[in-house]
Amino acid sequence: MEESSPAGSSSTPRNVYVFGLTSFLNDTASEMAYWVLPAFLASLGAGPAQLGIIEGIAESVASFAKLFSGYLSDKVSRRKPIVVGGYFVANAVKPLLALVSSWWQILGIRFSDRLAKGVRGTARDVMVAESVDKSALGSAYGLIQAMDSAGAIAGPLLALAIIGRYGMRGVFASAAIPGALCVLVAWIGIREVHKQVERRAPSPVQAEHTGAPVKPGVGLTGWSSSAAAAKSDWLPKLPLGFYYVLAVVTLFSLGNSSDMFLVLRAGNIGIPASRAPLLGLVFNITFTLLSWPAGKFSDRFSRSAIAAAGYFVFAIVYFVFALAPSQLAIWLTMAFYGLFYALTNPVLKALVVETVPGEARGRALGIYFFLTSLTTLLASVITGALWKAYGAPVPFYLSAGIAAFSAFALLAHRSHMRPVKA
Repeated sequence: MEESSPAGSSSTPRNVYVFGLTSFLNDTASEMAYWVLPAFLASLGAGPAQLGIIEGIAESVASFAKLFSGYLSDKVSRRKPIVVGGYFVANAVKPLLALVSSWWQILGIRFSDRLAKGVRGTARDVMVAESVDKSALGSAYGLIQAMDSAGAIAGPLLALAIIGRYGMRGVFASAAIPGALCVLVAWIGIREVHKQVERRAPSPVQAEHTGAPVKPGVGLTGWSSSAAAAKSDWLPKLPLGFYYVLAVVTLFSLGNSSDMFLVLRAGNIGIPASRAPLLGLVFNITFTLLSWPAGKFSDRFSRSAIAAAGYFVFAIVYFVFALAPSQLAIWLTMAFYGLFYALTNPVLKALVVETVPGEARGRALGIYFFLTSLTTLLASVITGALWKAYGAPVPFYLSAGIAAFSAFALLAHRSHMRPVKA
């Protein structure tokens, strides 16, 4: 029998810890394969252009899945099946990389993996928001992010231990073990959490469809009424602060291409493919150590300012990669890159959640994830094209410039942010 409890009960921390453990196991499986993938693609005769297509399409399908998942999360009472199902599909397809013989088969697997991640991700983040008090949002998201990136440390280490003896295909096949454990923990450990949220009085359109009284002279009829209701359902009226943050983050994402281009750039200056998992390791050590502190820090100070600092870190990293002065510089910069993710991933999610009403959290997160994923698709395609046409430095300089501008834009909005009570 599935357990269900209200937010704030004694079981509340359980969900945060369980989500942290599932994130650890899932990311262990993902990162075992992720940092080996560029070299594996090269062994199949594919290059930066194919990588851009694969990562771009994978991100685009994830973006639509997140949008749908956000809408669904606001409408259903049971989100656990969405989350568990997403983990199951993603971890069922990853080991299939061991069997592929062409790059388009990798595209199909990445498509399925990212679709599953998109479906589960928004529902999970809404469940986290309903499991903790708003004053602890940053800490909760930061803890889960720290566990996620800890898995990203374990993954490359396991890949390094396996790749020398069993090759890249052996790494992909071995990812099935942490993947299966992830699904098991999610299925057994996650509890549904039901939190009462403040509901507004029905609008004239809603009242017409629910039977609530409508003032004379107010309301629509027929097709226009149905269309207005559908639009309001998918795109709820949200505070202007949310849309400003959304615009800035979307702009930034136009320069935030797949991290696989960083791995390819490292290969350009002589870092061998066999050490690619180590790049992931140094990056994720910083990410893991700083995610929870950054999330907790954002519960006390401006989330916008903290995220803006993360964008400045990104700009510095991409500028150094454009110059690529030495292998040592690349290693040190990859370690520094983890600070960018720690200052943005958990903090921006908490910023979005606290800026919107409780009953619209899923759709707000869905819109946020949708637009950022869609622009990440464009960024990957643009980076691949610019790299091919003008060489590697040009797309890295462009990304650094976009990040710096976005940081100033986010800082400019800092004093205008006002949390909305759930």
